[in-house]
Amino acid sequence: MHFIYVVVSYVIFGLALPFLIFHRKLRQGIRRRFGLYTRNPWPKPHIKGKKVWFHGASAGDLIALRSTIEHIRHKDPDAVIVLSTMTNSGYEIAKTKFNNLVDGITFVPYDFLGSAHRAVNKIQPDVLVLEYAEIWPNLVYAAARRGARIVLTNGRFSESLMLRYQGLYRLIGNPLRRMTMLLMRDEEEKSRALRLGAHPDRVHVTGNTKFDNLAHGPKPETVEKIERDIGLGGRPVFVAGSTHEGEEEHVLSAFISMREVEPRLLCMIVPRYVDRSSRIVSLIKERGLKPELRSKLSEKSTASTDHIDVIVGDTMGELNAIYHLSTFAFVGGSFGTRGGQNILEPAGHGRPVLFGPNMKNFRDSVHVLQGRGGIQVSDSNHLGSVGRELLSKANERERLGALAKESVNRVRGASEKNAELILDLLNSSKT
Repeated sequence: MHFIYVVVSYVIFGLALPFLIFHRKLRQGIRRRFGLYTRNPWPKPHIKGKKVWFHGASAGDLIALRSTIEHIRHKDPDAVIVLSTMTNSGYEIAKTKFNNLVDGITFVPYDFLGSAHRAVNKIQPDVLVLEYAEIWPNLVYAAARRGARIVLTNGRFSESLMLRYQGLYRLIGNPLRRMTMLLMRDEEEKSRALRLGAHPDRVHVTGNTKFDNLAHGPKPETVEKIERDIGLGGRPVFVAGSTHEGEEEHVLSAFISMREVEPRLLCMIVPRYVDRSSRIVSLIKERGLKPELRSKLSEKSTASTDHIDVIVGDTMGELNAIYHLSTFAFVGGSFGTRGGQNILEPAGHGRPVLFGPNMKNFRDSVHVLQGRGGIQVSDSNHLGSVGRELLSKANERERLGALAKESVNRVRGASEKNAELILDLLNSSKT
């Protein structure tokens, strides 16, 4: 039955190949995406232990893996850890934040059987760790054929896609039956995995590691540098993080209304994709506000930034530190069709968190924060009114921030559980 998927994957990927090669998020590392390596994907010299291959599709997925990788590195220093991703931005984040933690960074192969086999034969993992729903049948098949143990971490299956999963798995053979362990986020996700045909004794509920990553606050020197660059001077800051197309209009409308309460309020918009920065600057100017790009602000500058109304984040990897500087935050992806972004990151800094009505991809996070430091707003008017209230009631703002941080602290611990289970598999594979 897997033969059917092999044939179909070649047809579908063949037709999609021009799009994949030229897509702005996927056009780096083409040779490695075909499983072609001119050298080892782990250039570091200490190749002694067994190999663990972690895969996270994008930047946020990689960050959710960090705590698990740190636990494994601490408990088994000889383990060889290779990290793969799918997007160009994920690769840049991996190089920036994981270079000293892992032994190699690469791109996940296209899910052709040939590409998957070549990548597996080159990396030679003893354990392959996939995340969320990143279950690529040919990669799973190739790794299983080579004898690797295969783990799903932060496992999730959308209820709306269950019929599609079931139909696909009946047609091509069930890749879940080849997996050694499925570490699911909650009991509901475990139930879905069992409905899809996973072995009951291989499915465990360990939680969501993205909660643990919140313990990794920004480096103090990073926060201090940004604060110097911006020259806050005690100004309150409204941060809108991970915004998507169409959301900045809502944010700017709300910000203008908030300034009726606090005229010195500074807004910082950090879009999910920094290549949208110039468009956002234009929107700000259309509203009669004075914008500046984060990259244009330097601690060497002697000019005051008091005249700036909105700073647009056009740099990579600073959002966590910017949340730390916020008075309160709005998290994007929640006013449109995206389904939300990570609302727990600003909560982990003890900040009240606002988010829009569409959080379908982060329901677990909403469950953690709703009524406990997180506030769901319906539109820009609601966002503005809640912001005005937070600005005028410092004690309530501090109470909600403390509640948000406490709520996040209660749900940590999945990373260590997952690391222990992965290490058990790694140790059992040693000869």
